Amino acid sequence: MAKTGKKDNAGDGTVNICRNRRATHDYEILDRIECGLVLVGTEVKSLRDGHANLEDAYVKLDDGEVWLIGAEIPEYVYGNRLNHKPKRPRKLLLHRREIDRFAGKASQKGFTLVPLRMYFKEGRAKVELAVARGKQAHDKRESMKKADARREIDRAMAARRKR
Repeated sequence: MAKTGKKDNAGDGTVNICRNRRATHDYEILDRIECGLVLVGTEVKSLRDGHANLEDAYVKLDDGEVWLIGAEIPEYVYGNRLNHKPKRPRKLLLHRREIDRFAGKASQKGFTLVPLRMYFKEGRAKVELAVARGKQAHDKRESMKKADARREIDRAMAARRKR
């Protein structure tokens, strides 16, 4: 098997597959949780090749179960007629008390569950979920100003270290 993704610096054996970059831009992240993912064989092979997309994905609570909707895992190149559907709903694995806690937070007005990243941890596919609140346009501009200022400070510090 080919190695894909980048290992985290933490040394906890995680290999990133994909990230939802828009989530941190469009939402204010309040709480995070790791959950498992129910997959079929060709989906796992496609993920191991590093193919996935969480850009338009969201999480839905239905009859006490948590579902990942809109996440795209492309068909496995070498799969045959048993290949999976790329945008099918996928069940997320959480303990009942975690579902209740997160459902309570997400059911409040203005809050939602958003997938942040998908990764392998000790050989198992995981998704990081967040309880988030949507940002207003002025909040997004403020975040971009802070990021620009941080970038300028980092550049100045790097230039100073070179001297």
